[in-house]
Amino acid sequence: MNEAVKLMLARYKCKNLVDHENALAEVIQEIALLGLWRGKFFEHAAFYGGTALRILYGLDRFSEDLDFSLLKPTPGFSLKRYAPFIKAELAAFGFEVEVEAREKAVATAVESAFIKAGTMEHLIKIGFQERVHKEKKITIKFEVDTDPPPMFATEAKYLLNPIPFSVLTFAPPDLFAGKMHAVLCRGWKNRVKGRDWYDLVWYVQRDTPLHLAHLEARMIQSGHWKDEAPLTPEKFQEVLRAKIAGLDVEKARVDVRPFLRDFTLLEIWSHEFFTAVAAKVRLE
Repeated sequence: MNEAVKLMLARYKCKNLVDHENALAEVIQEIALLGLWRGKFFEHAAFYGGTALRILYGLDRFSEDLDFSLLKPTPGFSLKRYAPFIKAELAAFGFEVEVEAREKAVATAVESAFIKAGTMEHLIKIGFQERVHKEKKITIKFEVDTDPPPMFATEAKYLLNPIPFSVLTFAPPDLFAGKMHAVLCRGWKNRVKGRDWYDLVWYVQRDTPLHLAHLEARMIQSGHWKDEAPLTPEKFQEVLRAKIAGLDVEKARVDVRPFLRDFTLLEIWSHEFFTAVAAKVRLE
């Protein structure tokens, strides 16, 4: 095993198969970010979403996808240019992966690709001997919003492993606005993404302000804010409280559990709890 990868894996103190799979996926995510940096991707795009929170800001749950936004609307942008950089970087650290761009049946502003790696062969490489199905794969979805809503700020964050490099990311108030957009507007029908609600609590715990103007821009773009009047703090609280009232708390718990080590953090979850959390959201 590559020495840099050994050091990265040592952070996790893995005890079981799930721990090893989560750690392996996160190491692949970080090396993929290094490949994107080498390919100058962050001159055009910024990292956001749950994995950005996890890797750059210390969110205490695992996350599956790599989400990015271009810095300005760019019709015709293609992820294919960056796939070789990701694949080559991972190969340099001993990971054999495929990077596949997703062919869309319907044109949208989101470009998607997938990083796929054989689970069994890579678990063996990192020294874990428990058997898994030989066809099982670690799959990391990679998405880029090519038509970003306006009114956001970015900042550079520095990672030291596997080597020192930098990642451009949304500033925390705009990251919070993006997460709040997911909380309020994600269209999952009967499914509930408890990870969004977990992250909401995480932001409020840290007294991170939410950039209301960027949230409004996102909601206008997605068609979830159609009033001519602006999204005021009072209207925001009204919309959030209505969302909480319709939340299936147990489904939210079930969704987020696979990404946590400490399930007791979810015991307090209830409509009353989230209403109290909502009242503490600080706006800017």
